[in-house]
Amino acid sequence: MATFALPAPSDLHRDRPARPGDAAWWAFCAATALALGTFSSLGPHRVWGAAATLGYTAAAVLAGRGRSRRTAGAVAVTGAVLLPLLVLFAVGRAQLEVDVVARSAGLLLSEGTPYLERPTVPEDFNPYLPGMAAFGIPEAVAGPGPFTDPRLWMGVAFLGAFALALPAGARREAPRWLAACPLVALPLAVGGVDLPVAGLMCLGLAWAGRGWAGRAGLALGLAAALKWTAWPAVPVALALLATASGDGHRGSRRGIEDDGRPGAGAVLEDDGRRGSRAALRCGFAALLTAVALVLPAALRDLGAFRTHVVDFPLGLTGAVSSAASPLPGHLLATQVPGGRTLALLLLGVSALLLAVSLLVRPPATASAAAVRLALGLLLAIAFMPASRFGYLVHPLVLAAWVLARQRSAHSHGLRERVRGLVIDPVRVLVHGRKQASR
Repeated sequence: MATFALPAPSDLHRDRPARPGDAAWWAFCAATALALGTFSSLGPHRVWGAAATLGYTAAAVLAGRGRSRRTAGAVAVTGAVLLPLLVLFAVGRAQLEVDVVARSAGLLLSEGTPYLERPTVPEDFNPYLPGMAAFGIPEAVAGPGPFTDPRLWMGVAFLGAFALALPAGARREAPRWLAACPLVALPLAVGGVDLPVAGLMCLGLAWAGRGWAGRAGLALGLAAALKWTAWPAVPVALALLATASGDGHRGSRRGIEDDGRPGAGAVLEDDGRRGSRAALRCGFAALLTAVALVLPAALRDLGAFRTHVVDFPLGLTGAVSSAASPLPGHLLATQVPGGRTLALLLLGVSALLLAVSLLVRPPATASAAAVRLALGLLLAIAFMPASRFGYLVHPLVLAAWVLARQRSAHSHGLRERVRGLVIDPVRVLVHGRKQASR
């Protein structure tokens, strides 16, 4: 497992043999899928476990026989995503979140709010912000079907946003390899509301890293209108823009600072104002987008909004959330007297630590910002009173995005060095001979 990694962009367009660690990785994925399918009490998870076990096992066999990485990965994605998705479509089954999103869209269109007025059982609650209901609108308008299913549109939104956040050379293959990971393949097949949030966070950080403040604010505002877990990405992006105003400006300022020429301080001051203005534009765009999508539905029934998206996720209602993985926050809330208050205190401390780190040492690149955000989300997931392992898809997607960016940059740098050492001199030589022949 330790030797598995996303393929470098130089490998993506070649049918290269599998690496020795690939077979072990696919075997580990098969064991994970088998364990989930065997011990889960949820029907959609059992379907996924059976299909994914077959896909991962076939991928492990192909990798062990030296077949190409692309072939093994395609087989894994087919077995872990496409096959269980088709089976679940055929039998009309999905994870509870899919039904919640579909119902919330119907309520939004008919009542102006995606929240039931008097929820009683956990299935009645909609802990997502109003923007999430958009994925259920096709089904609410055209009726149930494979092409209107919310999980299809959530998967499309995730893969599209994640691909746009990548460098052009990694957009075709890196999303496929990420989709083959069990923690991503499972929600793609059974339905997962966290995937589009994670994809939009990557896109927002990518655009912030390029200095595109307005676009970054739009992407992060869309994510913030879907789920609370996206909100920490906004201050991280603001810190990135305020410090660097894009990776290119950061590099130029370092050069000026080290040069020590007269007037460098004025240039640095101008760059600082540019970064502050970029951060303000990003923050304004994010806030305006989120407010425009959240506020109308929230004001329609403010009491229901608070009950669904504040009280229920924090465990302050009579109904108990089904998000009950044995993480520290949940264990404190359920096993320790006064543990819920302690878990909320630790959650607040983790948020404070993230804020302090952004002020003391703000990220200088988009990749550094993604790492900082992933660490902050890990702490939040650990200490939330109602949390589950599926939420780990957020830091996983952020880490995979950073890895794909680094490999793409390494490949691009290698190509540039080869061009400078070989291709450009050959062109000069050929051009010189043509001139001499004339």
